[in-house]
Amino acid sequence: MRCDILTLFPAAVESYLAVGVLGKAAISGVLVPRVLDLRRWAGNRYGQVDDAPFGGGAGMVLMAPVVVRAVREVVQAQGLPSRIVIPDPRGRRFDDRLARELAGSPALVLVCGRYEGFDERVFELLPAEVISIGDYILAGGELAALVILEATARHLPGVVGDPDSVAEDSFTSGLLDYPVYTRPREFEGLAVPEVLLSGDHAAVRRWRREQALARTRRWRPDLLAPGTGTGEPEQ
Repeated sequence: MRCDILTLFPAAVESYLAVGVLGKAAISGVLVPRVLDLRRWAGNRYGQVDDAPFGGGAGMVLMAPVVVRAVREVVQAQGLPSRIVIPDPRGRRFDDRLARELAGSPALVLVCGRYEGFDERVFELLPAEVISIGDYILAGGELAALVILEATARHLPGVVGDPDSVAEDSFTSGLLDYPVYTRPREFEGLAVPEVLLSGDHAAVRRWRREQALARTRRWRPDLLAPGTGTGEPEQ
């Protein structure tokens, strides 16, 4: 997958892309990320990308000509069917289902806002998908873009060494993940459940399924089908 990230703070994004899941994906070539400074498309020699809002008010607004010109040029350079994603509170709530959907795309363009956001004409002129990672405020779109990209990259073939770890992650099955344990067998009076030490793989699978359901009922009952306390997750 090709992914271009447009931002006013390239260094912050580049440092995260160099480590962890995204770093491994880039090294393997499964993910081809590129971080681009929006100031490259500034309309004057001062590198201006924002201006005061018409009608007054606090903060600055990212200018439509800068953003639209940048995105169009990047999409053309990709030469692939691209999905343009803008993190914004008004958008579709991001979840694992959407991450899997994005992972099927040959190319992404992630556009990071700052300050008071984008001139509204950016949304009107670009065929962008607006995605929200939650109902709270961040200083800019960089963290949101990285959240979207990492969750998406985990579904690309070869990114995670053990494919089963992705298949069994929270939300992949529609449930929270089951509890996990490692050495020592006992710590401060708390022992590892005997079933995990039994060697009975069928029993372990049943226990994990039961625990995943129990955790979901307790912490995220909204993920279960309406009207059921023990039923299957919503699809």
